[in-house]
Amino acid sequence: MYKADRYDVKGKQYLKTLEKYYLVDIGLRHLLLGDRNTDIGHILENIVYLELIRRGYIVHVGKVGEKEIDFIAQKGDEKIYYQVAASVIDPSTFKREIEPLKKINDNYPKLILSMDDFPIGEDGIKQVNIIEFLLET
Repeated sequence: MYKADRYDVKGKQYLKTLEKYYLVDIGLRHLLLGDRNTDIGHILENIVYLELIRRGYIVHVGKVGEKEIDFIAQKGDEKIYYQVAASVIDPSTFKREIEPLKKINDNYPKLILSMDDFPIGEDGIKQVNIIEFLLET
């Protein structure tokens, strides 16, 4: 298991609680939870976390006010914010995923990764197909 510490984006400090854990092998999730929990959003989040680690990023879970940012990925001076969702076609889901990213007042890239095939975005925040993201080198 990997531990992702929680980072307060506005306060620029690490929080001592509410860290998240990600499994090194998604098969372990099935072993532990069985078929009763097949939330594709959480599975995709775990896959993206592992991919960011594989790409050499230091990864944290973000907090902006009461909202959560799935990942803050840092490598050297590079920083990217990610939200992960199975789909953001539903306007309420899109709003829920983009809202925390809009509250960040810096110019680092902000992405929503989903299984949707068409790119949408708002205020410079891009939606990217998760498969295309995973195939990037």
